[in-house]
Amino acid sequence: QVQVVESGGGLVQPGGSLRLSCAASESIRSIDVMAWYRQAPGKQRELVASSGGVTIYADSVKGRFTISRDNAKNTVYLQMNSLKPEDTAVYYCNVWTVITRGDYWGQGTQVIVSS
Repeated sequence: QVQVVESGGGLVQPGGSLRLSCAASESIRSIDVMAWYRQAPGKQRELVASSGGVTIYADSVKGRFTISRDNAKNTVYLQMNSLKPEDTAVYYCNVWTVITRGDYWGQGTQVIVSS
């Protein structure tokens, strides 16, 4: 029903920065949860950051990543600074709509941190 599209991934050197964007095709309420997950090769998908009633971060990214959103644009961002090789993964955007119980995922965007 709701299309979710990520963008902004790419190749970056350790210590560099990237900003990921995720746009939803329909209006998102302030109480809806917009989150970023990532999955490295051979590993389980893990929560990176979430924006909803509260803002949370994985311990591994605290102080380096910042999640933000523009509800008017139905868009959530992930600013990633001081990137490390272990941040290499496919990053996925997730939107969970509280009232309609919708759960939507983007196709993912690749982030590679390497010299």
